Amino acid sequence: MKEEKKPGPNLSQRPLQSYVFGAILVLLLLAVLRLFAPFFTALLWSILLYIMISPLHGRVIRNIDFTTMKGKILRNFWAVVFTLGTMVIILFPISMVVGIFFRQMMDMVRGARDLLNENPEYLRNIFIKISGFLNDISAGHIDINADEIAHQVRSFITNEMQRMVSVSSNIVKNIGGFSLNMLLMVFSLYFFYVDGPYLSRLVLHAIPIKREYLSTLTTKFMDITRNLFFGYIIVAALQAVIAYIIFTIFHVNGSLVLSVLIFFLVFIPMFGSTIIWIPLGIMRILSGNIVGGVMFMLVSAVFISGTDNILRPFFLKDRIQLHPLIIFFAILGGIVVLGFNGFILGPVLVILFITVLDLFLDEHKINSQDPEQRG
Repeated sequence: MKEEKKPGPNLSQRPLQSYVFGAILVLLLLAVLRLFAPFFTALLWSILLYIMISPLHGRVIRNIDFTTMKGKILRNFWAVVFTLGTMVIILFPISMVVGIFFRQMMDMVRGARDLLNENPEYLRNIFIKISGFLNDISAGHIDINADEIAHQVRSFITNEMQRMVSVSSNIVKNIGGFSLNMLLMVFSLYFFYVDGPYLSRLVLHAIPIKREYLSTLTTKFMDITRNLFFGYIIVAALQAVIAYIIFTIFHVNGSLVLSVLIFFLVFIPMFGSTIIWIPLGIMRILSGNIVGGVMFMLVSAVFISGTDNILRPFFLKDRIQLHPLIIFFAILGGIVVLGFNGFILGPVLVILFITVLDLFLDEHKINSQDPEQRG
C-alpha cells in the first residue's frame, strides 16, 4: 500500500506568520523601551561607569571561585566596595564643584554690576570706542551708540543674575529626582558588578544579527566608550583642574567658573582653551602688568594647552579614527538632541554608525578594490 503523504504547512502562510510575529516583537520591544524610558539616564551612566571600571574589577575577582560559599560572599563584597567607591568618586568632586561654581558665578556677576555703577564715565568711554569700532568695520551698517551698549550690558547682567537664582532654585527643587537617580545608579551598578557578564550575554542574545557582527559591535562600543572617556573627558577634566590651579595662583577672579568653561571649550578644534586664557593674558598686559600677562600666557600655553597635545594622543593612540571636527559636532549635536547624555552618546552613535556602515559594505563587497587599484 502506498503511504499517504501528510499535507505539509502552507508555504504561503509562512511570510504572513513571520510578518505578524515580527510586528508583535516590535510592539513588545517598544513597550519594554517605554517601561525603561524613565530610568534611561540612570541606566546609561551606570553602564558607562561599569564599562570604565570593569577591567579593574575583573582583575580583582579573577582568582575567586564563585562556586564556593566564600567565593559568592567575596563576589558580593567586592561588588559593594566598587559600587560605593564609584559613587564616592563621582559625588564628592561634583558636590564640591557645584557649590563653588555658583558662588563664584554670582560674585562675578555682582562684580560686573558694581563696576558699571561705580565707574560710569570710564566704561562710557570704552563703550564709545567699541561703538566707533563696530561702525568702522561695518562701514556704517552697525549704528549703535554707547548708551545702547551700556543698556545691553546691564540687561545681560540682570538676566544672568536672575538665571543663576533660577538655576539654584531648580537644583534645590530637583534634589529629590537627583537622589532617586543616584539610588538607581547604586542599585544598577551593584548588579552589574555581580552579574555583568550574564546580563550582557542576556541582552546580546536578544539582538537578531550575526554573532560575528554582534561581537564586532560590542567590542567597538566598549573600546569607543573607554577611549572617549580617557582620551576626551579625562583629558578635558585634567585641563580644567590645571587651569583652576593656574588661575588661582595668578589671582584670576572666578577661577573655577572659567575652568569649567575650559572643560567644555577644549572640544572645539583649533581653539580649545585658548579662547579663555589668551584674552585673560591680553587684559592683564593692557592693564599695565606686562610681565605678569606674558608669564600667565606662557604658563597656560605649556600646562593647559600642552596637556591636551601630549595626553590625548597618548590615550587615544589612533584607536578612534575620526576627525576632531566630527567629534566636536557629534558632541554638540548629542547635547542639543539628547541633553547631557548626548555628551557621550553623540560620538558613540556616530562611530557605531560608521562601524555598521563598514560591516554592510564588507558584506556586500561594495568597498572591495580591484587588484590593480590596490597597488
